[in-house]
Amino acid sequence: MTAAPHHLAVVPAARRQDRDAGRGRDRLPVGPRPRVVRREHPTPAPGDEPLLRVVGGDERVPLVTGGEVRYANLDVAASAPALVWVADHVERVLPLYASVHRGAGYASQVSTAVLEGSRDVVAGFLGARPDDVVVWTRNTTDALAVLAGCVPDGGSVLVLDLEHHANLLPWRTQGHRGVTQRVVEAAATLEGTLAALADALAERPTALLAVTGASNVTGEELPLARLADLAHAAGARLAVDAAQLAPHRAVAMARDGVDWVALSGHKLYAPFGAGALVGRRDWLDAGTPHLAGGGAVEEVGVDDVRWASAPARHEGGTPNVLGAAALAAACEALSALDDGALEAHEAALRERLVRGLAGVPGVRVVRTLDGAASSIGVVTFAVEGVEPGLVAAVLSAEHGVGVRDGRFCAHPLLARLGLPGGAVRASVGVGSRAEDVDRLVAALHRLVEDGPAWDYALEGGRWAPVDDPRPWPAWGDPTARAAAARPCGG
Repeated sequence: MTAAPHHLAVVPAARRQDRDAGRGRDRLPVGPRPRVVRREHPTPAPGDEPLLRVVGGDERVPLVTGGEVRYANLDVAASAPALVWVADHVERVLPLYASVHRGAGYASQVSTAVLEGSRDVVAGFLGARPDDVVVWTRNTTDALAVLAGCVPDGGSVLVLDLEHHANLLPWRTQGHRGVTQRVVEAAATLEGTLAALADALAERPTALLAVTGASNVTGEELPLARLADLAHAAGARLAVDAAQLAPHRAVAMARDGVDWVALSGHKLYAPFGAGALVGRRDWLDAGTPHLAGGGAVEEVGVDDVRWASAPARHEGGTPNVLGAAALAAACEALSALDDGALEAHEAALRERLVRGLAGVPGVRVVRTLDGAASSIGVVTFAVEGVEPGLVAAVLSAEHGVGVRDGRFCAHPLLARLGLPGGAVRASVGVGSRAEDVDRLVAALHRLVEDGPAWDYALEGGRWAPVDDPRPWPAWGDPTARAAAARPCGG
């Protein structure tokens, strides 16, 4: 049985070329085109309007000072809202959702086709090689943990100190197999950082260089093709944490020589619990099975087991069919954007944000790599004299702006930047608009000049409004939910 055609969609020229170079295919099957937000007249400037429709894009939230405003979600780097296209696709799949692979029923066969067809979509989106494998995971952290268990015994893994914890910690768990980790301190410039990596690769044999594609703290991108050349020249392989990169830039694994890519659906406008590890098969076929259980084996005896090859080897248990379908749908929607539209949209918003922050007294924007080729829509800053958590609380409670505060699971980097107590991060995406950025900047001006308009206190280590008057939605109130769930007469 073939997969229903509506789960596949168009891929524009730039992404098609990158994908076809790696996959050797003419095109993916064509389906309905995701709706792109456009206006007839006049044509809005990049960043003025959302690029794609997201669920909750016009949701209104209450303020502690009274009234309500449209929620300005500038926390996309943490978890992006679902695209309307993705939510609609999940709704289409749900009626025929069933367990996969060995079911004879119609629904099981359709769900199997959706699950397996989604692998091809994700691989095409990333410009993978024809023989690369797609392993379904929960998220980027899970994907990198799968790869960590597949590094050859005794292998050395090289990382930068600017990594997210997802790319700092998993390699340390493999010491029982003789796998070691070395951390290279990033230099002040991109060229200096590349030179430091080259020196470290030449210093001793290295199995794997594992780097972020784009920093979750500063948004700065690393040149993947150059990193792949460095790694391969030293006999190593390259793994890329693309949690932040993939939602914002085209990835071309075959063209750039990237060996593995890890990504998360919840960063990619598909928050349905799926991620993926995509890349070369040999290590994955030989590595430690990630989750021992049904589906990961070919044969089981009382005293022995014969493990399956990848991807099944690392997908024990019932797979997340809906999550995989959602992730593939998000890849389709981003691929359907006109060439350069996403980059122009985010560049306009980032420039507007950085320019606005520069005009707020006492605000410092954080950078790490001078000479970085470009940056995605992630900007981290500190407000002199105001704790990051209080800044975030005021922005939310008084202005309806959502941002992230803390150390962003990048503790070594924040410590090196002189921000051990954390900072504030604003991030944009396809559903963001210029007025979101403008509201953030105006709110910071008011905070710096006049202070908070409400009283705040630390509660459980987090800043929160004192006697917060904002109501919870009925479905989000634990008390209301419990009452609604009681049987009649309970």
